[in-house]
Amino acid sequence: MSGWRARLRGWWWKLPLLALAFSVLQVLLLRWVDPPGSMFMAIRQAEAWMQGDVGFRLRYDWRGWDRLSPQLPLALVAAEDQNFARHHGFDFAAIEQAQAHNARMIARAERRGTPVRRLRGASTISQQVAKNLFLWQGRGPLRWLRKGLEAWYTVLIEALWPKRRILEMYANIAEFGDGVYGAQAAARRFFGKDAAALTAAEAARLAAVLPSPRRYDAARPGPYVQRRSAQIQRQMQLLGGPAWLQVLP
Repeated sequence: MSGWRARLRGWWWKLPLLALAFSVLQVLLLRWVDPPGSMFMAIRQAEAWMQGDVGFRLRYDWRGWDRLSPQLPLALVAAEDQNFARHHGFDFAAIEQAQAHNARMIARAERRGTPVRRLRGASTISQQVAKNLFLWQGRGPLRWLRKGLEAWYTVLIEALWPKRRILEMYANIAEFGDGVYGAQAAARRFFGKDAAALTAAEAARLAAVLPSPRRYDAARPGPYVQRRSAQIQRQMQLLGGPAWLQVLP
């Protein structure tokens, strides 16, 4: 037993190094290899089975950059991360703005005795890719562990992938409806066409549902999605249209 314990102690300090090396290899490989799915997809499928929905099937069909309408990557940037081309994974100005906004919303709710609403996030597209691809959603005791891993994977993604690959990955693994992941599955499900044929208006509607893809419907947009998609289209024009994508490495 003492020999077994000694061997365990000898390996203990190596485990974090092995985990770091595995994560680097994982991200480096995915620079060139298209993933068969994501952690979020696996979790969603497991949730359905645990709830007894054995017939539930994910919709997911990878489409490379050249087979995507340029309107969709542009709409994602306009909606989610307008500083995407300039930051290195973390938008600190957006974080400060979100913190100030959320503090005002919390103070207002406390004065009125009402629930806190309209809190704002500041996650970049790179952070969203790190979380969706490798990690899990939700709160609880493991929240801070997930946050730390998300930051680490974000650093790796920004260091090892070009910006275009990050945006291509996000367009393919983002959830646009319950069980509908990626541009191609969403384009087929909501508009009956391939992702290469999406118009600016359709791309903006897909981007508009991303805060709550299981609540909003891109095919039958309500008032919120209509307003949000109009804002996204205006921002797409301000960015310079699809030509803006040419600046991405």
